Amino acid sequence: MRRFECRLVIVGGGPAGMSAAVAAYEAGERDILILEREHTLGGILTQCIHNGFGLHRFGEELTGPEYAYRYEKSVKELGIKYYTDCTVTGISSDRTVSAVSAEEGMFKIQAGAVIVATGCRERPRGALNIPGTRPSGVYTAGTAQKFVNIKGYMPGKEIVILGSGDIGLIMARRMTLEGATVRAVLEIMPYSSGLARNIEQCLNDYGIPLYLSHTVSEIHGKERIEGVSVVRVDENRRPVPGGEMYIPCDTLLLSCGLIPENELASGGLAMCDVTTGGCIVDQDRESSAEGIFFCGNVLHVHDLVDYVSEEAAIAGRAAAAFARGDKRGDVNISVHFDKNIRYCVPQKITSLKDTDIYFRVKDVHRGATVCVNVGGRVVSEQKKIRLAPGEMETVHITERMLAENTGDITVSVIPSGV
Repeated sequence: MRRFECRLVIVGGGPAGMSAAVAAYEAGERDILILEREHTLGGILTQCIHNGFGLHRFGEELTGPEYAYRYEKSVKELGIKYYTDCTVTGISSDRTVSAVSAEEGMFKIQAGAVIVATGCRERPRGALNIPGTRPSGVYTAGTAQKFVNIKGYMPGKEIVILGSGDIGLIMARRMTLEGATVRAVLEIMPYSSGLARNIEQCLNDYGIPLYLSHTVSEIHGKERIEGVSVVRVDENRRPVPGGEMYIPCDTLLLSCGLIPENELASGGLAMCDVTTGGCIVDQDRESSAEGIFFCGNVLHVHDLVDYVSEEAAIAGRAAAAFARGDKRGDVNISVHFDKNIRYCVPQKITSLKDTDIYFRVKDVHRGATVCVNVGGRVVSEQKKIRLAPGEMETVHITERMLAENTGDITVSVIPSGV
């Protein structure tokens, strides 16, 4: 088995991995290797042919492949090494990366620092426990997206979409443009889990109905799906008597959430967050395993790829600093949140520096106030017109706030009128 050393190994060549590599290079690191299991760099963006990418990062609207190309071009121009068709099988606590590829066979790399940027996967039917038969015609929305955009196959003509995640909303529009009829988009929660702009541009603009507090109670069909039974649910997500209906269809697309592809860490390599499914990290995106960093959707699911790139750049710069042995922070500040917030990232602060804390709320709030408390003192209050679970929010913590106040950070959402 071939063994060699590399100062920085990046697992994943999608938008997060490439952004981290470019940022590390700009921070002075030259010995960088990207390992990507697909045939090309770009990750999921290669099948996202719709526009809406790059507004924050590049100040212009790009398609997914165009956005990915910007970073792929930078990687190649900077001479950053990468292996495609390469699967990483393990990472040890001493930063030994085990991988296999068609060209190299099995090999191990002793890395100075490791960045994990493996993205996320869709929640499949097996994880949803939908009753009924098991006919063909049931796909995750991302699989259908690959069929239509990459392979040129139409999965069906009469479509029902379960879940109002962004991929499902985008595929509702895409299937309509390709000539299919989208009968309904069903969402079990009383609010959509997608971005407000996608609801407007992908559903409302095309007259596609969105049924909130509804879910599929049974799948019908033997060889091919023939229809679904739909039921209305209450606030506890239990079926409401009399709220049933039947929708005929030949295809059911599932857009029921994304799961971080975190198997490389979940075997005990680093401490994981039960809520996000990713690792517990500090402001530099370093995990509890020293020198191993996580960024992008493997850490927590982002709304926009622009935010993925921003976070990956933080990890890239920090990993480059770790690889060259720069002095690290020596503080230990925990980030807490109240009952109205689902999670916060990062979960801890180890260096006194400006830091953005990402969070998601549990429910829809209008006119709420986001309050930041450091060491028992309120250091920031922001009035928000609207907060929704489908849209990630940020609060900015300055170095001065941390230096002047000793203690943990608490982020709170105070509803209007409280």
